[in-house]
Amino acid sequence: MFPSNRRRRGSFINLSTYSSLQPALPVPSLTMALSSLPITIFSLLLLTHHQLAHAESTQPPYACHAESSTTSYAFCNRKLPISQRAKDLVSRLTLDEKLAQLVNSAPSIPRLGIPGYQWWSEALHGVADAGLGIRFNGTIKSATSFPQVILTAASFDSNLWYQISKVIGKEARAVYNAGQAQGMTFWAPNINIFRDPRWGRGQETAGEDPMVNAKYAVAYVRGLQGDSFEGGKLGERLQASACCKHFTAYDLDNWKGLDRFVFDARVTMQDMADTYQPPFQSCIQQGRSSGIMCAYNRVNGVPNCADFNLLTKTARKQWNFYGYITSDCGAVDIIHEKQGYAKTAEDAVADVLRAGMDVECGSYLTKHAKSAVLQKKVPISQIDRALQNLFSIRMRLGLFDGNPAKLTFGSIGPDQICSKQNLQLALDAARNGIVLLKNTDSLLPLPKTNPRLAVIGPNANASSPVVLGNYYGRPCKLVTLLQGFQHYAKDTIYHPGCSDGTQCASAEINQAVEVAKKVDYVVLVMGLDQSQERESHDREQLELPGKQQELINSVAKASKRPVILVLLCGGPVDITSAKFDNKIGSILWAGYPGELGGVALAQIIFGDHNPGGRLPMTWYPKDFIRVPMTDMRMRADPASGYPGRTYRFYTGPKVYEFGYGLSYSKYSYEFISATQNNLHINQSSTHLMVENSETIRYKLVSELGEETCQSMSVSVTLGVTNHGSMVGKHPVLLFMKQAKQRNGNPVKQLVGFQSVKLDAGEKAQLGFELSPCEHLSKANEAGLKVIEEGSYFLLVGDEEYPINVTV
Repeated sequence: MFPSNRRRRGSFINLSTYSSLQPALPVPSLTMALSSLPITIFSLLLLTHHQLAHAESTQPPYACHAESSTTSYAFCNRKLPISQRAKDLVSRLTLDEKLAQLVNSAPSIPRLGIPGYQWWSEALHGVADAGLGIRFNGTIKSATSFPQVILTAASFDSNLWYQISKVIGKEARAVYNAGQAQGMTFWAPNINIFRDPRWGRGQETAGEDPMVNAKYAVAYVRGLQGDSFEGGKLGERLQASACCKHFTAYDLDNWKGLDRFVFDARVTMQDMADTYQPPFQSCIQQGRSSGIMCAYNRVNGVPNCADFNLLTKTARKQWNFYGYITSDCGAVDIIHEKQGYAKTAEDAVADVLRAGMDVECGSYLTKHAKSAVLQKKVPISQIDRALQNLFSIRMRLGLFDGNPAKLTFGSIGPDQICSKQNLQLALDAARNGIVLLKNTDSLLPLPKTNPRLAVIGPNANASSPVVLGNYYGRPCKLVTLLQGFQHYAKDTIYHPGCSDGTQCASAEINQAVEVAKKVDYVVLVMGLDQSQERESHDREQLELPGKQQELINSVAKASKRPVILVLLCGGPVDITSAKFDNKIGSILWAGYPGELGGVALAQIIFGDHNPGGRLPMTWYPKDFIRVPMTDMRMRADPASGYPGRTYRFYTGPKVYEFGYGLSYSKYSYEFISATQNNLHINQSSTHLMVENSETIRYKLVSELGEETCQSMSVSVTLGVTNHGSMVGKHPVLLFMKQAKQRNGNPVKQLVGFQSVKLDAGEKAQLGFELSPCEHLSKANEAGLKVIEEGSYFLLVGDEEYPINVTV
C-alpha cells in the first residue's frame, strides 16, 4: 500500500523526569527486577497519559437504527443468516449505488440508512492512522505501538504473537466505539516471505521461513478477529477483520529502478508450493482470515489481482476462503496503464472482477466500472457477488445490528487503550525479541553501579519513525534508547556520531572518539532507518551506510574497554568485521523495538532481563548483492553458481544463520522419547524417480489421505535445561534434515518451535507433534507434496534423532 506521507512523532516522556528515576537495585533475582522496574516506568507513563476513560465518546457509525424504517428489511434482521441478509441488501441497490461500493472509500446510502465505510485501515504492529479508516483526532490520541513484526518474530513465541494481536483488535474496537473509526477492516498481517535481504518491507514480515510466517499469520488473525489461541471459537461475529497480504510471491518494491508495479515474478510450481503459498493457505484454513489482499506484481505473466486461478480457484475453492478480497492501492489501474496486460481500462475492471477481487483500493472502478458494464464486459452477477462478500464482512463486524454499544464488543472502551497491561506486553515483546549476537568474555550484562556511559550513534536518540519501523501509529509514551540508558547510568554522555542520521555521509569521528575516551563503557547504536529500507525502497547494499563502519572502528579502538554495538534495522547488515573485532565485545540486534524499546534494551544490557531472541532470517555477506533481486528461485543451482535463498536452500557463506541467538544462560537439549522412529507407509501407490542413477521411491501425500497422515503422526519429547544463573525465556527450534542431500531438497527445515521460560538450573520437557505428511515431505517440481524413502534426522542444537521412512 501507499503509506501515509504524514510523519508523526509520538508523545515523549519528559527526559528530565525519566532520568531522575532511581537506577534499578542490584537485586540477585531477575524476577524481582522484572516486577519492580516496569511498575515504576508504567506508573510514570500512566500518570502522564491523557485521561481516556473519563472522556465523552462520539457515536460510532452503524446501520439499522432502532427508530429507522429500514429495520423491517431483511438485511436488518439479525435472526437471518448473514448470507441471506447481504443478498437482500444488494438486491435493493441501484446500479450506480452498487458500483460506488466497489472502492475502499465506500459512500453512504442515505435512503437505506447505511453509513459510509472505509475499508483501508492499518494495524501492522498496533492500531495506526496510516490508512484512512482510523483517526486519532478525538478523545483517543494514540494506541499501543508494539515492536516491528520482524523483531517480534525473533521471540519464536506464537502465544506472544496472539496476545499482541488480541490487544490490537481490542484497541481497534475501542477506537470504533469512540466514534473515531470509519472502518474495522485492517490490512494486516504481511505474510510474504523475507526472500531477499535487500527487501525494504522485510521488516513487516515474520522472516524467511514459511512455517514461521504461517504460524504468525494464524496467531495474528485469531487474536485480531476475536478467536481463541487454539482457534475454533470464532463464530460469524468479528471483533475486527484481518487481511493477509500480499497474495502472492510479492517481495520486491523498487530495486535498481525496477518497481513492484511492473515486476513479473517468475516462480516455479515447486517454489510456489513449499515457499510462497503455505503462509496464505494457513492464514485462510487455520486462521480463518476474513480478508486477503492481492499484490501489485505479476506472477508468471498474470497480475495477481487478475488471476482467477489464484483468487477463485485456489483461495476460494481449494482453501474454502470465506471473506473479501481487496486490491492493493492502485493495483487495478496498473494492469492496463503500466503492465499492459489489459488492453483497455474496462478490460482491467473486467479482469479483476472476473478473477474474484471484490473491492479496489483506489478509484479506477469509480471511473471505469460503469462503462465496463455498459460494454457488457462485466456481468451484474459478478458485481453482486463482490458486494455480497463486502456487506457480509460489515455485517459480521456488527455494523448492521443496531446500536453497537449494546452488542458483543460494545463495552470495549478507551480505558483498554494504552493500558498498563498493554504497555507491559509491548515491553515483553521487545525484550523477548532482541537478539544477542556476540558477548565475548561475558561483557554483558554491565554492572548496575551507575557507570559513566557513552551512547554514540545516529540511532541512539532516535524518535518514532526509527524505533517504530514503518506503518507505525501514534505511540502512548515513547521511551528512546537514550532515555532507557539514562535510567541506569545518570552520567550518560550522548553523541550522534553522524551529522546526517543513518546515511552518515558525514561523520564526527574525532568528537565521538574523545567522548569514548572519557567513560567506562561505550554503547554504539547504529544501523538503518526508513530512509534506508521501507515500502517502495529496497536496498542495493548490505553494508552499514556511509561512514558508520569507520565510526565504529575508530570509537572501538579508542575506548578503554570493548564496546557494545547495537543495531537497529529490519533487514540484515554485513557486520563481519565487528563480529571478529576483539575491541567489539558485544553485539545486539534490536530490530525496530517499538515504543518501549528503550526500556527493553537497557534492561538487557544492565542484566534485568536475560536475552533469548533468535534471528528469523539469514544474515548474508555483502557479496550476496551479486545475486539479482529479481531471481525468485529458492533452490541453489550449482551449475550456474546460483547460491539459493534462505537457510533452507542457501549454500553460500553466512554472517549469522537463521535461528542464531545467544543468552546470558547456556541451554542444553536431549531427545527423551519419540512414539516411533521407523515409519512404514504401505498405503497408496509407490512412485519411482531416478536422480543421478539412483532410483528414489516416494509416496504422493495427496494419495495418502488425511486419515492416513494423522495415523502416522510422531510425538517427540524434548528435554531442555537452563545451566545459567538467571531465569530465561528460551525459544527451542526443532529442525529436520535428510541424511542424504538431494537436488531441490532443503538443507534443513524448521518443523516446530516453542518458547519456554526456565529458572536458573531448571529443566523442562516439551512435546512436539510431527506429521510426516507435513514435516517430512517436500514439494516436487510439479508442486506436489511427496514423502521420499530414506533416513531423516530431527535436529535441536547439536542433538540429532534418526527417523527412517520406508515406502
